[in-house]
Amino acid sequence: MTYLEFEKPLAEIEGKAEELRALARQNEEMDVDKEASALDKKAETMLRDLYKDLSPWRKCQVARHPDRPHCKDYIDQLFTEYTPLAGDRNFADDHAVMGGLARLGDKPVMVIGHEKGNDTASRIERNFGMARPEGYRKAIRLMDMAARFGLPVVALIDTPGAYPGKGAEERGQSEAIARSTEKCLQIGVPLISVIIGEGGSGGAVAFATGDRVAMLEHSVYSVISPEGCASILWKDAEKMREAAEALRLTAQDLKKLGVIDRIISEPMGGAQRDSTATIASVGSEISLMLAELEGQKPADLIKARRKKFLDMGTKGLSA
Repeated sequence: MTYLEFEKPLAEIEGKAEELRALARQNEEMDVDKEASALDKKAETMLRDLYKDLSPWRKCQVARHPDRPHCKDYIDQLFTEYTPLAGDRNFADDHAVMGGLARLGDKPVMVIGHEKGNDTASRIERNFGMARPEGYRKAIRLMDMAARFGLPVVALIDTPGAYPGKGAEERGQSEAIARSTEKCLQIGVPLISVIIGEGGSGGAVAFATGDRVAMLEHSVYSVISPEGCASILWKDAEKMREAAEALRLTAQDLKKLGVIDRIISEPMGGAQRDSTATIASVGSEISLMLAELEGQKPADLIKARRKKFLDMGTKGLSA
């Protein structure tokens, strides 16, 4: 278990409980059940207190937690008959974006998502979930295929933002993001978008322009990272806490503002404490959202989706 900075007091208590149990395993005559149970109860209370009212900055930390389930975990657990599709048919295959044909229950779908990786090697291979132009062009190709065969699209979003490197800019990063966003608005099949961790900048919007947009309870969605915002506004990245407050990037704020449609609950302590339960909850919500859109005509889906995003912002910041 990896503990975040604000979870250090919790780490000490849970560590002491584990130490007691380790001693008992070495010496069968030791009876530590009472002391260990008391520590467990104290840790449970502390965990509940820590997570009952997280600040926006702490939510950013939870959304970035390395043990949080990523796109590949969702695909492995939720979908069957997953057939990965690679490449943009133009330049290369971007491993930061994965996608392919699959079944959700008995329903065939196209699934697309950002993948960050879960260890040093895979994170480097996946470029930490920061897609290059070919990643967005691959997504466009898969969305076109889904529309051609009448398959709903499920997008799983978890990215700090699109990759800002020189090569990516030379190959048309901004244009690729804009085309992907445009494609989301054009396809005549249901498009469900779920932000499972970070929803950073246009790199997230390129997959999140859907009929239904959901966020996990402790995920974040913003035009820029708090550190980037603080660097621009205050010339001081250390003011990220103030920036996180100002950006209104939490699921709760974005639901009030009408940017997202629903919030998916996480286990106490965040998705990283029970990946299986979190993934199951997301799967249930995706199925419900797909059921809401089932049977709608392509023209009606496109019209309603465009209206949804054109109307965005009418609730105002006072919401």
